[in-house]
Amino acid sequence: MGQTLFDKIWDAHVVQRKEGYPDVLYIDAHFIHEVTSPQAFDGLRRRGIRVRRPDRTHATADHNVPTLNQHLPIREELSRRQVEMLTRNCEEFGIELYGLGHPFQGIVHVIGPELGLTQPGMTIVCGDSHTSTHGALGTIAFGIGTSEVEQVLATQCIWQYKPRKMRITIDGQLKKGVVSKDIILYIISQISASGATGYFVEYAGSTIRSLSMEARMTICNMSIEMGARGGMIAPDETTFAYLQGRRFAPKGSDWDRALAYWKTLYSDLDAVFDKELHFDAADIEPMITYGTNPGMGIKITQPIPRLEQLSEKERPSFERALQYMSLQPGTYLLNKPVDYVFIGSCTNSRMEDLRLVANFVKGKKKAPHVEVWVVPGSKQVEEQARREGIDRIFEEAGFQLRGPGCSACLGMNEDKIPPGKYCVSTSNRNFEGRQGPQARTFLVSPLTAAAAAITGRIVDVREFL
Repeated sequence: MGQTLFDKIWDAHVVQRKEGYPDVLYIDAHFIHEVTSPQAFDGLRRRGIRVRRPDRTHATADHNVPTLNQHLPIREELSRRQVEMLTRNCEEFGIELYGLGHPFQGIVHVIGPELGLTQPGMTIVCGDSHTSTHGALGTIAFGIGTSEVEQVLATQCIWQYKPRKMRITIDGQLKKGVVSKDIILYIISQISASGATGYFVEYAGSTIRSLSMEARMTICNMSIEMGARGGMIAPDETTFAYLQGRRFAPKGSDWDRALAYWKTLYSDLDAVFDKELHFDAADIEPMITYGTNPGMGIKITQPIPRLEQLSEKERPSFERALQYMSLQPGTYLLNKPVDYVFIGSCTNSRMEDLRLVANFVKGKKKAPHVEVWVVPGSKQVEEQARREGIDRIFEEAGFQLRGPGCSACLGMNEDKIPPGKYCVSTSNRNFEGRQGPQARTFLVSPLTAAAAAITGRIVDVREFL
């Protein structure tokens, strides 16, 4: 029987396997940041041990960093302490840090692929749930807890039970105005925020193969939002072209050897998955969430569901979500005024995202009552945007281009949405208080966010294309 892509990579990294116990899995790359690593380093100190592979440990500051005046001391005390602690820990344990001011600094799941640190066939972990982003390059990548961060720092291995395998196949051509963020929001709306719990998902089909690398990253990024352990896409010529020439990608004969291996990384024709799902790209339209988890999504032209359309089990959380969002069942979100637009996060802060937005807003002005933040995913993205003149397009439109960081994706830094305000966001989560206490979030694609910024309301972007 053939193997799935997941099986090929997982089995190649098993150090020890024993019936009834988790596998001991070797980890090729360990990304760390300032939030989930301090306790892990303290644990190493207490035990008097060093980091096993500092050369395979990559550090950056992203969650707590300000996105304005990054050259000044961080104002929030907790954020400042965590970033300072990361700096000290990396110095003590010999880990290279891409901290504030470093040309490679940025969101951990943006800098890995753009630097070529993320490569097909790898196992990758990070103390962050959206580590699944790296799966877009044909890796097994998943988030871990702080105690597991310590485990990997100490041993370069981790204990893990092998998850079940799911394949989601999407075929067909996308409609005008539909982008990768709409694809993943559509999938989650169809199977729910827990529909892939216990599975590792491989995305396949002609629609997926037609996507750019950065679009694939958006899809794998949000795998966790349907409960999956992670998501992955088989590497192909798009992947190889993306990686070639990147700073830490193989060079010369090493590239040839790596490429030969990477070309073996696909699911065999007779490989068996525990679950298979199929979707038609023609059914996908611009999407938007209305509730407080990413599974509460609808096509932008559809009304919010009515209570009678839901099961008895679903109704209490549905009612609570609509109360939090101050919305009514059966109503439409189209033309609803918004207060903030946030374009950024590890989901949608790459160059393609910024170019997409810039092309839409060029020559236009934002609505007077809307505040628009554009936060690049890395220093390299920011610099490239300036080289291309995208910063001037945003400035003329009234958008604020900030420095790189997680920003308003989560209320852990200075960039918070005020209580009760509505934010159209390209981030990955719309939980209660996620973007700030009592903030209300609509998850959308960069295109839909750009249209909301210009009109000041929720609109179907297809009307403007």
